Amino acid sequence: MAPRSAYGTRRSRRFGWAAALAAALALAVAAPAGAQAPAAASAVAPALQGNGMWIWILGSTNRGSVPSIVAQARRFNIGTLFIKSGDSRNYWSQFNRGLVSALHRAGLRACAWQYVYGAYPAVEAQVGAQAVRNGADCLVIDAESEYEGRYAAAYTYITRLRQLVGPSYPVAPAAFPYVHFHPGFPYSVFLAPGGAQYNQPQMYWHAIGTSVDQNFSTTYTQNRIYKRPILPLGQTYGGAPVAEIRRFRQLAQAYHAPGVSWWSWQSTSAAAFQALGRPVASLTGYQPRMSFPPLGPGSRGDRVVWAQQLLWSAGQRQAITGYYGPTTTARVRAFQASRGVPQTGSIDAATWTRLLALTPVKVRWVTQRVGTRVNVTAVPATARAPSAPLTAEAPASARLPALRREIPRKP
Repeated sequence: MAPRSAYGTRRSRRFGWAAALAAALALAVAAPAGAQAPAAASAVAPALQGNGMWIWILGSTNRGSVPSIVAQARRFNIGTLFIKSGDSRNYWSQFNRGLVSALHRAGLRACAWQYVYGAYPAVEAQVGAQAVRNGADCLVIDAESEYEGRYAAAYTYITRLRQLVGPSYPVAPAAFPYVHFHPGFPYSVFLAPGGAQYNQPQMYWHAIGTSVDQNFSTTYTQNRIYKRPILPLGQTYGGAPVAEIRRFRQLAQAYHAPGVSWWSWQSTSAAAFQALGRPVASLTGYQPRMSFPPLGPGSRGDRVVWAQQLLWSAGQRQAITGYYGPTTTARVRAFQASRGVPQTGSIDAATWTRLLALTPVKVRWVTQRVGTRVNVTAVPATARAPSAPLTAEAPASARLPALRREIPRKP
């Protein structure tokens, strides 16, 4: 999480007392299941439905023991606890089988989240898989600035993770919400077919300095092109006003979000817990404000990478560079002509709608050259099996710096 530095260093640490806490929890928590969050879209994993809360360090909560956390969660209709399970190459022992079993007996779901850096992606995948082996109901990948530009690392991580946990296990990245601010971040890799099935952007409107409404509109417009259910991650830290927390919940309903979660347990006031637990009225007649991000000559970044992968699947092949130049313009015009939309050469809402009906070509991003440098424009369709990925070095746009950090780091 972006504000994690408010509670201390990001460096991993192991907590020997975590197993004792879990054992105490197993004895202290009553067996009957508590009230669960309302059912959501059946296509979304149950652990990601309803109301969830993130916990960084179990022992640092200001509301007592882990059994107290369970009681608090049940009181305020929090159905899922997202608990940190790893940092870089280090597994956090606080996320263990005893803890997960006790939460399950309490009628709660236990998801793991890990902070990843990209320097050791295969090992990070193993750390994520260890939480799955310990019973996690889902795994969330907290990937932020360290992963900007790391297409090959993202490919290695998500591919290895899927090998370890299987193709259907619920996985979601929790990354920056404003895709257009981060042209070098590999959203298209984490959210590619065969990658994460869900998208959990950090929609911290108060930290960003915008309204809840604008935050939803911008986040959904920028993220919906990746064709993954969006599960808003809201904020209760940093003095987020209670009225705006309620508004966030209302908009999540209006945008048909299957689930909502909150960062973080440690920073949630009593009034904020009340705002999370009480019913909120639906917004009568409200129409979600979202469109598609327009792209055209001069655009660059991961959104262009994604569009070029979709164009490839439509037969409009070119080097996947992340830069929208004359070649991409020509390919878009040809695609538009084939789909009966105005041949502007720019990707508007009508063009996005038709592109998103396709499955993007698979790309195996590498850091080292494989034989000679791959020029994907020269690879004929018969050169690979239909399900085999292209092999290419990271797109040129991967080197672009962030245009802005919408969620500022705390000192």
